[in-house]
Amino acid sequence: MHRRPTALATAALALSLGLTGASAAAPRAAAPPHGSPGDIVTAAPTSFHPLPGQPTGTRAWHLTYRSTTAEGTPDTVSGTVIVPDDGRTGPRPLITYAVGTVGLADSCAPSAGFPKGTTMEANLIQQLTARGWAVAVTDYEGLGTPGDHTYTVGRAEGQAVLDAARAAQRLPGARAAGVTKDSPVGIMGYSQGGQASSWAAELHRSYAPELDVKGTATGGVPADLRKVADANNGNIGAGLILMAATGQNAAFPELHLEKYLNDKGRHYVDFMKKNCVAVDTVAGLFKKISDVTVRNPLDEPDWQRRLRASNLGTREPDAPVYLYHGTVDELIPYEVGKQLRADWCAKGATVQWRSIPLGEHVLGAIAGSRPAADWLADRFANRPTTGNCA
Repeated sequence: MHRRPTALATAALALSLGLTGASAAAPRAAAPPHGSPGDIVTAAPTSFHPLPGQPTGTRAWHLTYRSTTAEGTPDTVSGTVIVPDDGRTGPRPLITYAVGTVGLADSCAPSAGFPKGTTMEANLIQQLTARGWAVAVTDYEGLGTPGDHTYTVGRAEGQAVLDAARAAQRLPGARAAGVTKDSPVGIMGYSQGGQASSWAAELHRSYAPELDVKGTATGGVPADLRKVADANNGNIGAGLILMAATGQNAAFPELHLEKYLNDKGRHYVDFMKKNCVAVDTVAGLFKKISDVTVRNPLDEPDWQRRLRASNLGTREPDAPVYLYHGTVDELIPYEVGKQLRADWCAKGATVQWRSIPLGEHVLGAIAGSRPAADWLADRFANRPTTGNCA
């Protein structure tokens, strides 16, 4: 049964429907031939507003920076760095923040909405800058730069999140305001951002060990894409399966999604690539994978192999994790979150697990954000945590 949208979901629908479309995808943005992940390619002042015209007492920069694709090749990703304009010059905490699902068009990128006050999670980000923390927000691969957005491709997302923190530390204006290599770093995200932040937590040791990561706060995590797809097939989240398949195909074009789609499926993929749409809107487009395909790609070995490559829980995060999930999440099953907790705990990670009673997907983001930030504040203060794996 389709539940009544929460206030935030309704607001997301109002802000997202009818936003400007994107042109046909260009080849993926290549990185400059010299440099390393996190190096800044371009930087320009921008502004940060949770609502249109709302003052925040911050300075902000729009960046493009070097990162790495899921296949290990260099690329360029865009993002925004936001720093409180409070006169502080000493090392301040830095959050590298991963947003949830916003759409596939370049106009959906968080950095595109910040100056206009239309990025839905900006109010949550403002709660972080109000604590005196700097925030780096990635747009992810292909969202704000040439090429299609590699939606739900975990490794690409996680690397973009870590490289956003590196870029923030290399930005002269942010460095003058206390964002330095000595800044304690927190990783944060929910939903798609939960996948991205969790991948960043797992990759930190091998990909960006120089970052002083104190902890990761991550929620509503789609830790097993096949289980999430199976749960949504025939339910209100079926549209998100096609959106995820489009993202996987963007990263791995040899999957040839187009040969599995019928006319309706091709129409919906074209619509998704050109529009910013609220989660509820995408979720309700159709009910079953069979409605938009001539054959289910998720039954094919090559697709299953690529989906498994984005699974979480196969590596131990090397810093503590705060993991939260709504008990009645209608899009990402609660059991998927519990399994991630079990997998990380089994590998010896320090995990603080929190269930959100009666929490649907959007409610989980709202109810979990402040406790997650409080937990990160304790990590920045070097307070000990043992988690609750036991």
